[in-house]
Amino acid sequence: MNKETYHIIKEPWVKMRILIDLDDRSHDDPEVLSTLQQTLQDPLIISLIQELQDWPGIVLSSHKSASQHYHKLSFLAEIGLTKEDPGIQAILNKLMSHRSAEGLFTLPTNIPEHYGGSGETVWAWALCDAPILLTCLAKMGYKDHPWVLEGKAFLLGCIKENGWPCQVCPALGKFRGPGRKEDPCPYVNLIMLKLLAQYPDELDRKETRIGCETLLHLWESSLEKHPYMFYMGKDFRKLKVPTIWYDLLHVVDTLSYYPFIYDDPRFIEMLDLIHSKKVNDLYTPESEWKAWSDQAFGNKKKDSSWMTFMIDRIDHRIKV
Repeated sequence: MNKETYHIIKEPWVKMRILIDLDDRSHDDPEVLSTLQQTLQDPLIISLIQELQDWPGIVLSSHKSASQHYHKLSFLAEIGLTKEDPGIQAILNKLMSHRSAEGLFTLPTNIPEHYGGSGETVWAWALCDAPILLTCLAKMGYKDHPWVLEGKAFLLGCIKENGWPCQVCPALGKFRGPGRKEDPCPYVNLIMLKLLAQYPDELDRKETRIGCETLLHLWESSLEKHPYMFYMGKDFRKLKVPTIWYDLLHVVDTLSYYPFIYDDPRFIEMLDLIHSKKVNDLYTPESEWKAWSDQAFGNKKKDSSWMTFMIDRIDHRIKV
């Protein structure tokens, strides 16, 4: 997004992230602080913070559901809110009040017996939600908290030679996603890389290289390999915000934290595909989440300043 088009941006949180992530302003810059105050007064942000006071919300039934509380908390973390902002600490206190023996934070989950669960609601974790909770905590001011570091260490230990698998806590019984047990879970690898990206000193380690290679190999083999029914076909390639599930923008945005893949032709191919969708200096969602479709930035009928910023931020990271 050229600076000449900044004036069209309505969302104060987009302006705030532009100042921090594209203009390299500090968090205590007067203009950043001003946009933060405007963000905290934005109707969407107010409603999300109020809604999340009822943490954890409904019993988890589908990790893909964009209306889940933890996905909405992830959005607040993505725009830059922290425990210092009104209403956030109360949410995080509730999140951190339920912790498993493995050191991971849990959500109320109900897996039917015919899927290998008990049919009862239990506080549990799965590798397709635990990394998101830790990422939220890391972004929102608990990056170096012993519990967060302990949870991260446990998750690092779950990796296999071909990436992170589908894995759940003992409370969920024999449940796992559809697919071969030995396959890596694409979504888990994505959100694990998102978590580890919060620790810049640890970006280039064995686990992150395995995770990146897993996603890049799946792109390269997208016509043949669809582990756990995660496809990289037509729907995957549609631009969509906020970044919640396994899709092109979410994958490229996450991979862009890792400099060792910038020259990889598979990463370049994905990024080029995104760039090809730009029209008049802006990007428009090609798909939308029903839970977010009433927000202009996620509506496929409107140009999205948030999506455009996200892609500009990718380019800024890799100095395109």
